[in-house]
Parts: sequence; structure tokens; C-alpha cells
Amino acid sequence: MDVSMIPLDYATLRVIWWLLLGVLLIGFAVMDGFDLGVAALLPVVATTDEERRVMLNLVGPVWEGNQVWLITGGGAIFAAWPLLYAASFSGLYLAMLLLLVALIVRPVGFKYRSKLPDARWRATWDGLLCFSGVVASLVFGVAMGNLLLGLPFGSDPETLRPLYAGSLWQLFTPFPLLAGVVSVAMLLAHGAALLAWRTDGLIAARARRIGAVLALACGVLFALAGVLVASMDGHVIAGTVDVSAASNPALKAVEVVGGGWMHNFSRWPWMWLAPGLGVAGSLLAALLLWRGARVSAFLATSTAITGVILTVGFALFPFLMPSSLQPGMGLTVWDASSSHFTLWVMLLATVVFLPIVVFYTGYVYRVMRGTVTPESVSENPNAY
Repeated sequence: MDVSMIPLDYATLRVIWWLLLGVLLIGFAVMDGFDLGVAALLPVVATTDEERRVMLNLVGPVWEGNQVWLITGGGAIFAAWPLLYAASFSGLYLAMLLLLVALIVRPVGFKYRSKLPDARWRATWDGLLCFSGVVASLVFGVAMGNLLLGLPFGSDPETLRPLYAGSLWQLFTPFPLLAGVVSVAMLLAHGAALLAWRTDGLIAARARRIGAVLALACGVLFALAGVLVASMDGHVIAGTVDVSAASNPALKAVEVVGGGWMHNFSRWPWMWLAPGLGVAGSLLAALLLWRGARVSAFLATSTAITGVILTVGFALFPFLMPSSLQPGMGLTVWDASSSHFTLWVMLLATVVFLPIVVFYTGYVYRVMRGTVTPESVSENPNAY
């Protein structure tokens, strides 16, 4: 097909796929984030085996569908941003492996935890489920923090093959760890909000108290991280860039300047809505949970998650993966994408299949609606 026949130009398609990547990340954090949060809170909120089974059966029927958002995001990166996929999945192999271990432990825990009545057996799996929720939440936040610092990679100027020069432990420096703690507090508060909404009695009461503290911590720490970002070095493209040229990171010049990640907020003031949503959503969630709200508290934590992820995306734009080793070889929206034709075909497929996925997800949640109680769990022979 002649690319001149495509109704959307190359630059526009690149921005659309940058937005779609953001939608997938937000969808994963909102939908699968409460699964991770509930798993992490399992030994904290529940004090009896019966209460832990209630928590497991709240997320057990939907976690697999929720994780599809992560798989879809990885597939979108592979197809729409091949250079980003190559640089991140090869250079960050050990970090990805740690994340996969955490994500693999979770379904195994769901399936095997209640196979035996032995208290030690169940306590072991409860600990592993808590581990999976905390570690996965932490790694996602640490990844965001490292993107703002820039990752130590470069590229072969002839083959564009990514060359990573860092190690696993270099990822866990103070600022990325702060970002990881923000992520843990954010997703655990989200899980607590779901528990406050979809359970009752002591479980819901404890979830409200713990969730209020976590949401407050998320808002305060996110604001602190924002202050640090405003004072740290950021990457800025120097000169002009051909936004419709074939992908080649070597064709641009990048400057590292103090406060560089704040330039987009100065250029487009409406972007301040994102950090505003992150802070306000967290503080509102803390207030609503403290006052015993249900659905509104869950919507508030969802809003906070959306604001936090949008803030990082807006600050980085047009960068997808900045390089601290060779800033000029950092990957951007304009030089890390697939071809014009590939992006167009993928967009057509997305327009057809994404509404189907959203409709089916909505149908599943409608079927699974209602409060999960010890009685409903004991009456269901297929319960976890």
C-alpha cells in the first residue's frame, strides 16, 4: 500500500500510539493494580483464614482478565515501538525476570493456597502472595523513576542495536526507590479501596483505615517526588527534528539541562492537570476512605493512578526511554516507532478489537458484581 493513501500522517500516528500506550499502562495499573494491592494486604487486613479467603475470592475470578492489559501493553511496545522493546526487554532483563517471578507466584498462590487445610501451608502461600504484590508494585515504580533519571544505554549507530551498560542494583538508587514506594502506596491504597467497596464487616473496616493512611502517604510522597524532579536534570531535544522521518535515534541532538522535565508543563500549562489529579485524587481517597465511602473512594484512587502515570508521560514527552550514557541516543516518539504503514494497520485493528475487549471486561464485572462475604465463599464449591 502506498503510504500516501493513509489518511493520517506519520507524526500523527506516532502521537496516537504514544497516547494508546499511556491508555494501556493506565488500564493495567487501574485494573490489575487492585489485584496486586489486595494480595499485598492479605496478611495485614485479614486476621483469620476465612477473611483471607474472602479477599482471595474478591480478585480471584478477574485477575487473569486484568493481567491481559499488561500483555497487551507488551505486545503494543513490540509492534509499535520495536527499538523501545529491544532496549528495555534486553537491557533490563534481570529486572524483568524479578517482575515475572512476582507475577508468576500470584496465580500459583491463588490455585494452591487452599488445596490443603494445614495452617502452615496456607500461611506460606499468603506470604508469597504478599511478596508478589509488594515486589511487582515496587518494580513498576522503580522503572518509572529510572526513566526520569535516564537509563545507562546507548546504540550502535549503524545497526541501532541497544547497548546496555548498567546492572540490576544500579536501578535501585534513592530516587527510583522513592518512586517505587509511591507505587506501592498507590496500588495498596487502590486495593484497600476495592476491599472497602466489595466486602463488609471487619475486613472493610480495616481496609478503610489502612487505605486512608496509604492514600495520604501516596499523595505526600508523590508531591515530594515532583519537587525532586523539578530540580533534577532532564533531557531536552536541541534544534529541530523531522517528526515524519524514518526512525533513527542517531539523527538528533539532546541537551541535559536542570529542570528539563518541567519544560512541557511550561509550554503546555494544561498538563498541570495530571499532577493535580495525582495529588488531589490521593488526598480525596484518604478522606473518603476515612469517612467510610465505598464506590467514590475506589474512583478517587483510580483518578490518582491516572494522574500519576500521566504526569510521568507528560514530563518525558517526547522521550520514551532517555539515555544517561549517550543522551543523543535516547529513544523518543519520533525515532523509535515502527513504519507508517505498520502503525496504520495496528490502529485499524485496535479500533475493531479494543471496544470488544472493553465490552467483554464490562460484562464480566457486571456478572461478578456484589459484595463478597464469608457466606458467599462457603456456599460456592468452586471458591478459592
